[in-house]
Amino acid sequence: MRGLTYALNEATQSLLRGWRAALLAVITIAAGLFVLGFFMIVNTNLQPIVARWTEAAELSVYLRDDATSEHARVVEGLIAQSGLAAESVYVSKADAARRFATDFPDLAGAAEGLGHNPFPASFEVRLAPHAQQAGPAVDGLAATLSSAPGVADVRYDRRWLRRLSSAIQFVGGVGLAVIGLLAAAAALTVANVVRLAAYSRRDEIEIMKLVGAPLTFIRGPFVAEGVLQGGLGALLAIALLWAGFVAARARYGALASEALGMGSISFLPLQTSLLLVLGGMLLGCLGGLVVARTVR
Repeated sequence: MRGLTYALNEATQSLLRGWRAALLAVITIAAGLFVLGFFMIVNTNLQPIVARWTEAAELSVYLRDDATSEHARVVEGLIAQSGLAAESVYVSKADAARRFATDFPDLAGAAEGLGHNPFPASFEVRLAPHAQQAGPAVDGLAATLSSAPGVADVRYDRRWLRRLSSAIQFVGGVGLAVIGLLAAAAALTVANVVRLAAYSRRDEIEIMKLVGAPLTFIRGPFVAEGVLQGGLGALLAIALLWAGFVAARARYGALASEALGMGSISFLPLQTSLLLVLGGMLLGCLGGLVVARTVR
């Protein structure tokens, strides 16, 4: 305990003496953790949305204008025989036009001015719960329906949801690469700042060696200084994330709720915030250890 107290006291005094250099290390760590925290906030809010959209995924089968009632019965039979549909609703061309006029009253006049009904008849298929886990089977049904007589197009929500998930994963991978580079830069910056502190105390270190001071007392302050820099950087990153989050929620919260169906934008959970702080302290600790091991 005495060694820990000594290391923290020496580290604090060293930070105060070289606060300009230490500030650079703190900002570098904060930048890396800010980027990481930003991606985590985005992921925290997007994953429930994608999961909800996936659960509500539907299959829409659009018929050609020249499709006959026999074609419609064939399509309806294929949907029923698949065992994947919880409900199938036929929407006629007239029903589709009325829906459009109700949902988009400002554009209804333009549609009526065309002189004919441009909206196709369709089947709206709500998938059964077990079909949500049967992706290949639903893909097979979509392919079968696409080749059925009288069918113009088949739209399956899960296809673009998969593309959206893939895009999110790609962006996350790029983000992790950027975060890795920033983390390496932060650790090196901490190591350089601590190395400067070690150089300024070289005479004191030599005296401590001569009097037989344990290596833990000699190296401890450098490790503690790195940990303090990392912790301060993490706290700065969380403070900036919180400020940005509050500003974004105030400006775009209502828009996100209306456009994406989100109840509210949520910040990082407490456990995740604590992990960010521990991550920053670990980065600083690594930088301090690099210098401490050179002191023999």
